[in-house]
Amino acid sequence: MRLALLGPPGSGKGTQAQRICEAFNLVHLASGDILRAEKNSASPLGLQVRDFIDNGLLVPDDLMVELMRQKIIGLKQGFVLDGFPRTLPQAQALNRMLFELDRPLMLVLNFVVNPRVLARRFEGRRVCPVCLSVYHIDSLPPARPGICDNDGAALIIREDDKPEVVQKRIATYQETMAPLIAYFAQLGNFKTVDTSAEIDEVTKLVLDKIRRHFEDE
Repeated sequence: MRLALLGPPGSGKGTQAQRICEAFNLVHLASGDILRAEKNSASPLGLQVRDFIDNGLLVPDDLMVELMRQKIIGLKQGFVLDGFPRTLPQAQALNRMLFELDRPLMLVLNFVVNPRVLARRFEGRRVCPVCLSVYHIDSLPPARPGICDNDGAALIIREDDKPEVVQKRIATYQETMAPLIAYFAQLGNFKTVDTSAEIDEVTKLVLDKIRRHFEDE
């Protein structure tokens, strides 16, 4: 299986990607994790990534695609892409690269969330400034309110999770992702999943949709 997950921040891509990988023995390729690992490495690509990130710049599409190519080319298992592609040019470049490797995507899942639910997910999120563990006051609260379970540090609200910023993030996502969603939809093997429900219920919906897709092929 080779899958990609699309969806706004807070739609559950990271959590569901991990659960999909556990259920089907796949590799989770999260763009954020890959960038952080590469930035901290001494590789030639890592040095390029560090230059862009340290200067507050987006990593160029061609560099992101090359990073993904290097991760995918050595895999003996299938994979789930999480956080990439984010733009239409990235999607087009990714598709070309995957076809060159003879590993095209077999399914793209587009996560959609009720805007009110999405806003609540952001606004309820708390982060430990020391170990960077993430909590949520509703779905994943710490043992002691406002205190990290790991190191006892006071949890904080990230700037990105404040209500006024959240609304801008949601609007920006909807504007920038519309062409990307349309692109994958017209290619086929594209399904939409409503991920507004609780995590375990969403997992059941996602896994059922994946199983049905591959059983029908």
